[in-house]
Amino acid sequence: MPVVYSVCAVLAAYLLGSLSFAVIVTRAMGLNDPRTYGSKNPGATNVLRSGSKAAAVVTLLLDAVKGWLPVVLVRWFGEPYGLGEGTAAMVGLAAFLGHLWPVFFRFEGGKGVATALGVLVGISPWLGLCAALTWLVVALVSRYSSLASLSSALVAPLVYVLAGGLLWSTDRATVVAIMAMSALLAWRHQENISRLVQGKESRLGKSKEAAAVPAVGNRKHRKRH
Repeated sequence: MPVVYSVCAVLAAYLLGSLSFAVIVTRAMGLNDPRTYGSKNPGATNVLRSGSKAAAVVTLLLDAVKGWLPVVLVRWFGEPYGLGEGTAAMVGLAAFLGHLWPVFFRFEGGKGVATALGVLVGISPWLGLCAALTWLVVALVSRYSSLASLSSALVAPLVYVLAGGLLWSTDRATVVAIMAMSALLAWRHQENISRLVQGKESRLGKSKEAAAVPAVGNRKHRKRH
């Protein structure tokens, strides 16, 4: 039976992760679909380019909660059903995968930064805090959301392993889950990495219209050729 409970928990976490709150929130607030402008990524950073900070904050919080909730539910209530740290790690990863490939939105999801952060907070508030502070410091210094996200993805597994035994007890399944999320985050940021190298990446605070200018310019450039 514990196996059945684990499978059900993982499936439920994936379905929760598949709720694309960037799309849901913008629709509810009468804003443009974030998949139609800027980076076209259904995430809080791109929602911010709509000009609505409130929509971006709500999206960020809900995307984080859907990563955090399955993990803490398993940790709080899973023991009587034979669900331990391994299952908590799996449901966190499942929620993250749901965000990347949401079944409710044709498997076209976001990059998973906020959801991954929620998972980390569920695993350990201290681990989530380290990742969040890394993101904040890098974002404030560089003004690049993508660089901040990549930095957090690199720091999270290192902190979890190195601080194991001091702030928390490490678990192999959790190490695998965190490393998998970090690798997928880096993979989902391939285009951002390329633009960072070329110096073409958009900075935080850039409006939707400003973010769209390069795309318009590129179309004109292609027409002349």
